[in-house]
Amino acid sequence: MKALKNAVSVLLLLPFAASAMTGDVISARRDGLRLVGHQMDRIESLLDERGDPRAAATPIAEMIRFFGGMPALFPPNSGEGDTRARSTIWSDPGGFAAANANMIASLRSLETAANTGDRAALQAAFQQAAANCTACHRPFRSRSR
Repeated sequence: MKALKNAVSVLLLLPFAASAMTGDVISARRDGLRLVGHQMDRIESLLDERGDPRAAATPIAEMIRFFGGMPALFPPNSGEGDTRARSTIWSDPGGFAAANANMIASLRSLETAANTGDRAALQAAFQQAAANCTACHRPFRSRSR
């Protein structure tokens, strides 16, 4: 009888647990994308101030790591709540995966440019990475929550 009560209790709590997990994944992706924005700002400032391009290597590595795991932050049914994610993330998973792969590729080029210390190459790669950010926002991110 006690086992049955425990099973019923677990079943009653499942919707709340799923909601909490969805909220956690939404917070994780929002925080991660906010960090990416800050890292891009850091690199832009470094370029504006004519700093050592090699200083961009760490922020770039952090962004690559984030985007490597980003698809997992968009599980099914995580489009509701405090999020700007558009439904096209789930209705066009191939397009979303391609956009993410493009971002990672542009960040790898940015990383290569940073590691060489070539400011002009870093500037060009930065512009491409920024363009890939924008290209992903259009189909997969809404302006408001």
